[in-house]
Amino acid sequence: MGDGASSSGGGVAEGGETVIVDHGRRRSSCGYCRSTSHSCISHGLWAYSITVDDYQELLDRGWRRSGCFLYKPEMERTCCPSYTIRLKVEDFSPSKEQARVQKKMQRFLDGTLDVKKPEQVKLTQDSSKSRCMHADASPTTVPNAPVSESSSSSSSDKISSADPYLHYLEKKIDDALSTPALLAEFPIIQVPKAIVKRVTSQAKRKISNVTEDLLYTSNISFQVAAALRRSLLTEDDGQSGLSRSSASQHGNLINFSPNTVAEKLAVFINGQGDIHGLSIKACSGHLNFYSTTKLPGTDFLSSEACAHSDGKRVNPKRSCMSGGGIGQHHKRRRLEIRMKRSSFDPEEFALYRRYQIKVHNDKPEKVSESSYRRFLVDTPLVFVPPISGNETVPHCGLGSFHQQYLIDGKLVAVGVVDILPRCLSSKYLFWDPEFSFLSLGKYSALQEINWVKEAGIHCPGLQYYYLGYYIHSCSKMRYKAAYHPSELLCPLRYKWVPFYIARPLLDEKPYVVLSDFTAQSDGFSNQFTDGLSSQSELRSEDDDLNEASSEEDDSDDNEPGIEGT
Repeated sequence: MGDGASSSGGGVAEGGETVIVDHGRRRSSCGYCRSTSHSCISHGLWAYSITVDDYQELLDRGWRRSGCFLYKPEMERTCCPSYTIRLKVEDFSPSKEQARVQKKMQRFLDGTLDVKKPEQVKLTQDSSKSRCMHADASPTTVPNAPVSESSSSSSSDKISSADPYLHYLEKKIDDALSTPALLAEFPIIQVPKAIVKRVTSQAKRKISNVTEDLLYTSNISFQVAAALRRSLLTEDDGQSGLSRSSASQHGNLINFSPNTVAEKLAVFINGQGDIHGLSIKACSGHLNFYSTTKLPGTDFLSSEACAHSDGKRVNPKRSCMSGGGIGQHHKRRRLEIRMKRSSFDPEEFALYRRYQIKVHNDKPEKVSESSYRRFLVDTPLVFVPPISGNETVPHCGLGSFHQQYLIDGKLVAVGVVDILPRCLSSKYLFWDPEFSFLSLGKYSALQEINWVKEAGIHCPGLQYYYLGYYIHSCSKMRYKAAYHPSELLCPLRYKWVPFYIARPLLDEKPYVVLSDFTAQSDGFSNQFTDGLSSQSELRSEDDDLNEASSEEDDSDDNEPGIEGT
């Protein structure tokens, strides 16, 4: 390595040389233990350029980069000792929690994941122009529909506030039943209040012949029919009900079935023509509301779904809501993963800014383009292009990259990585807060592990996945050890030590010369069981931890006090 400067900035030196300048010891506040006493102590280098081979060697000596600045914690002095952690991908076996993350993403892409929070998925670029209601985890827009102004604190109002159309549709039904025209049809002394429910994707899966987008349903027709029957059974014609003679003036009302009531309500409400974006149909006694606009990712049902294939009508309570076979057609989403060389991308910066403000609560004025460039775009690594027939360089080359994740063309996450001769080193991940339910931090780590496996077929030397620093005292770093079987780098002899050996040692004190205990690893068997059993035990504990905090931020190091250098 050279020690000097041939140019300014972080540009690549001619000939692909390593050109660095020693910055000596640095003290700063710690972003992990939140110490403000400058207890974070490291040694720093400024890299004008560095070859991928030299940076690989530095990683294996405990160094790491933030932009063009390289640093290494002084492990015996710093407040939070940081151990380099890696995984040999051919030995990796996903835990139950990690398998669930993969399955959840697959269900989301298949269109079968039920996303319960409407604000979580907005695949349209301008979500401010539409109100989103979820049917099978996909946005459905109902233009110009008024919003209920109810502010009740009851649980039902909390549900309705998440989907404001419920109160609106209930009011439309109540208003219809109170009009003179329908009061003449249904002479009820006490008109029941309508309840409208959103149709879940689980209920839709049980209905066949799916052709229209069913969003909401109400069983008000059953209540009205029951009220009519009760009125006819009343002998008095006073306040409590209708006499039989009075009822006879309206025809034989006892023949009014829920389906007849639903059909009359549907005709009347449709005739008013002021529910934009929705059509109302009677379905075996249920009053169903369908979207008139077909959007990506939605499911479509028709009133014909309420009859079996032999044409026979079925129990209305089963037919529309919980009966029938599975014949639903789901709109699949497309996930695209792109590996591109590190460069400034306005779309990526906009996503990074949104992530930092919403997830890390950064102040907007602190998330600047210049700090983003220094932290995640600038790189001193000398790019090595792919060479035909060369088994040491993967198809994308070696150097610094941004791995983009796009769903139906929308950028939802970016992983910043370095691809080196022996590893993929994960530096940082930022993602769209709207998609937090997909656990994109865990999912991207699994994808990066898979990338190394596939690249290793062509490049046998590329075998490891580096997850940055592991800090045992920092709970937000614990997720890194969940990728089994991981290894920690001994801070003195630079030997790799299995995590199951390191963990009980780090439980005792933060700084440990790990390699001192590798020769004694057999002695740990009696106290901590053998390696495989310990790994299984740790995995079980990690699954429990992940279950308890599934929304934990699992992006990589923030490198506090470093990125502004």
